[in-house]
Amino acid sequence: MLRGAVIGLGNVAIHGHLPGWLGRPDVRIAAAADCRPAQRAWCEARLPGARWYDSPDDLLAGEPLDFVDISTPPSSHARLIVSALERGLHVLCEKPLVLSPEELRRVAGAAASAGRVLHTVHNWHHAPILSLTADLIREGEIGLVRRIAWETLRVRPATAAAGSDVNWRVDPAIAGGGVLTDHGWHVFYVLPTWVGGRPRSVGARLETRRHTGFGVEDTATVRLEFADASAEILLTWAAAERRNRVEVEGTEGRIELHDDTVVLVGKRGERRWPGLPALSDGSHHPDWFHKVADRFIGAVSSERDAGTNLAEAALCCEIEHLARESSRQGGAQLPLSPSLLAGSRL
Repeated sequence: MLRGAVIGLGNVAIHGHLPGWLGRPDVRIAAAADCRPAQRAWCEARLPGARWYDSPDDLLAGEPLDFVDISTPPSSHARLIVSALERGLHVLCEKPLVLSPEELRRVAGAAASAGRVLHTVHNWHHAPILSLTADLIREGEIGLVRRIAWETLRVRPATAAAGSDVNWRVDPAIAGGGVLTDHGWHVFYVLPTWVGGRPRSVGARLETRRHTGFGVEDTATVRLEFADASAEILLTWAAAERRNRVEVEGTEGRIELHDDTVVLVGKRGERRWPGLPALSDGSHHPDWFHKVADRFIGAVSSERDAGTNLAEAALCCEIEHLARESSRQGGAQLPLSPSLLAGSRL
């Protein structure tokens, strides 16, 4: 049995990660840490018998572990990842893994030096509506993907943990960015798997449409150009409704995602899959995390797919970095490098 610890007991850990860890026969969450003393009550209620630490540093220094699950705000990720890897621990970390290409190279180098797994929570791969779409594309139902239109519509950012007066998601010093960072990361690892390759260029415009008090953007429009396909992406916290819409056009048909329904218009006519869990239903998705945990533990146990997830994270990091630079340049299409990491599989 692997001994793990959770660092950061916010909403995503309490409502998303912990239900995914509890009950597994191969993992025991032996400890938890959070710099907010009030979260200790949550730990004692959900993790009876787990040791509590008032700081991540104390936990890393004093607890015998095999891995840590980092669920803190993004600005702390790089430092905590490196500290855990230097202590010989495997690391599962919430997205965004890090906030810059420089941090990405630092944590990837630390993982390589330690010979440990560094894995990001790419849970949207396991959303039933998206995994079904991926299966249909993989099975050739619409031929080759040529165009994708993606909309993530929200009226506001997700709330911070109960009792917090300030939402860290709108503080650039903590979050690193606004809706592009919060939602774009998911889109940036999903779409390349549908197209079957890395994008070649990124163009973007970031703006504030409604939430003028935020220190970060509330809307982002992004264009990804692939070798033989393109993607138009709208991400906003300034919509009139909470909804996701996606359309995937191929050489022999199309797939439409209407929040909880998949519509396939392909070689065999039209088919529908209604009543699927919607992407807009909450923001924690414990059922999706179960499969993330499976992938992470599989990589720890056998090094299976250990590099694929990190390559995805590197791609997301570069796309976001270039999207922000593109916006500063008026939306210009900027080229991606072949890979931020040597040996990338994407």
